[in-house]
Amino acid sequence: MPDLSAKTALVVGATGLIGKQVVQLLLQSPAYAEVSVLVRNSLGIQDPKLKEIEYDFSNPAPELVRGDDVFCCLGTTMKKAGSKDAFRKVDLEYPLQIGRLARQSGASQYLIVTAMGADSDSMFFYNQVKGDVQEELKALQFPMLRIFQPSLLLGNRQEARLGEKVGEWLSLLFRPLMVGPLRKYQAIDSAKVARAMVTLAQKPGTGVVIYDSEELQKY
Repeated sequence: MPDLSAKTALVVGATGLIGKQVVQLLLQSPAYAEVSVLVRNSLGIQDPKLKEIEYDFSNPAPELVRGDDVFCCLGTTMKKAGSKDAFRKVDLEYPLQIGRLARQSGASQYLIVTAMGADSDSMFFYNQVKGDVQEELKALQFPMLRIFQPSLLLGNRQEARLGEKVGEWLSLLFRPLMVGPLRKYQAIDSAKVARAMVTLAQKPGTGVVIYDSEELQKY
């Protein structure tokens, strides 16, 4: 018999560095009876719990955005986006679109990956956008909003990013020196962030909780 207490999950950004690992962990978790992913192309995963949904952000479909727990792992880079407007669309507008629709459909909680230094008042555009999406999501008043702010992410990406590869190499080189107050700036394995998201989604709570990179290192 199916576990009637098991939840449903919805994942956006399922093909990204963190998103693909979140999907795998959700499929393995007995806490979830169904895992839906909003995609443009199939993930190529065969699992009875997985439900792939073709979704076009330019044509929002409220009936497709449903799940008890919504995991948002959307994110791009300025280089890949090509412009500030395009970057804001992926890192701000799309997460908010899903947030609004999920809130309307009765989602219990929304979990999103932003970044260390996210701040609407930041002088840096990247951090400003990440801060903006946090503030906009807070305004939606989800029963539970969990915000994950990792430092530089380590992991195998689908596309090569020279700047990030150099950053990874330097972070590993100087890791032994990053202790005490500098510990929070250590690069973090993307797998830890994914595990934190799925693990903490099972923790009771209400309101808004922000997890910094140092906290995420524990996972």
